[in-house]
Amino acid sequence: QVQLVESGGGLVQAGGSLRLSCAASGLTFSNYAMGWFRHAPGKEREFVGAISWSEGHTYYGDFVKGRFTISRDNAKSTVYLQMNSLKPEDTAVYYCAVSLSSGATLSYEYDYWGQGTQVTVSS
Repeated sequence: QVQLVESGGGLVQAGGSLRLSCAASGLTFSNYAMGWFRHAPGKEREFVGAISWSEGHTYYGDFVKGRFTISRDNAKSTVYLQMNSLKPEDTAVYYCAVSLSSGATLSYEYDYWGQGTQVTVSS
């Protein structure tokens, strides 16, 4: 059974940084991607970025523009989302997810989801 547990969310001032973590268990697949999405009130769920677990290749949503970085720790089965230069519009619930499809950027391409962690950026 795949489980994804996010942590690291919280309240931060604009311009600040946060690092989210997603600890995975039960992943027995040989190739998959771990991604991050966010969902703000009144908006659609938005792709933040993802990393292919076997190759470490990362790709991001257009809005990221170098502010966010995804990395992984194979030994801990954990993926991280480092967020810098945060803006109030980054306020959202951030979700970790796993896709068995290569290069997935759409939410329906992701098969497993965490419970989400709230990120609030104050102005």
